[in-house]
Amino acid sequence: MALASRVVVVYRASELTGLVNHHGTRGQVEFFLRSRGRSLAQVQASHDLLELALQQTSAALDPNWRRGLVERADLHRFVFEPEDLVAVVGPDGLVANVAKYLNGQPVIGVDPESGHDSGVLVRPRGAELAQLLVEVAGGGARLQRRTMVRATLDDGTTLDALNEVYLGDRGHQSARYRLQLPDGRSEPQSSSGLLVSTATGATGWAASVSRERGQLWRPALAEELSWYVREAWPSAATGVELTSGSLTAGAEVEVLVQSDELVAFGDGLEADRVRAFWGQSLRLGVSPKQLTLVP
Repeated sequence: MALASRVVVVYRASELTGLVNHHGTRGQVEFFLRSRGRSLAQVQASHDLLELALQQTSAALDPNWRRGLVERADLHRFVFEPEDLVAVVGPDGLVANVAKYLNGQPVIGVDPESGHDSGVLVRPRGAELAQLLVEVAGGGARLQRRTMVRATLDDGTTLDALNEVYLGDRGHQSARYRLQLPDGRSEPQSSSGLLVSTATGATGWAASVSRERGQLWRPALAEELSWYVREAWPSAATGVELTSGSLTAGAEVEVLVQSDELVAFGDGLEADRVRAFWGQSLRLGVSPKQLTLVP
């Protein structure tokens, strides 16, 4: 890796840090946890594992490399450089949160709890991390491209996500819209919203929706999405026939908004959302962006 390149370490503040910030003192935190049947020792242990993982990740970096450190809450303000290498210290969900801000930079997921939170995106690294960083920097590491989903508003605004995009009412009331499928079929609907998932996200929120329907279905192709309408309501004006399907690259579902306002957000980040008002349309399909993961 050239000296001009940089390794950016991304993490999420521990539960203990958040509790201390909220309650002011460790004593107050201990009282709060005890009142809910939990112990400070448990929360402290998780905090210590995160701190250790961050220290080990820092120690694995070549001293000649430039470094960056960013907490999850600051991701929307952080500027990633094209040649960055990104080390995400945290669970799978944190990798998903980072993905939308990247454009091809390789990502290494580091599990801070030694297998407790390991999933498809993070792995226990330990002593192998230093060697893996060298391989990535030298271009010798195996890379995995993961499909993302994109929501595009009719004014050109876009939103990308690694797991899924949800479109619905911001207050989680009934959403009114007309759904248009790539094959030309359309239907006015009133529902709890539309969920469009990637293969990566098919084991998360989309899995719970598909399991309720007895489908247990996930995208079969690398560049394929699954979509689900949640709790469609049958009425004289709204239908319930078009409630699930798949989308290959280049195909999109289009939603014509018939509520005062609907919002779209990705990977559970409701604060980072696209707002669509009555009469606007929004298209959802495979994103041209992909997550470059070091498996």
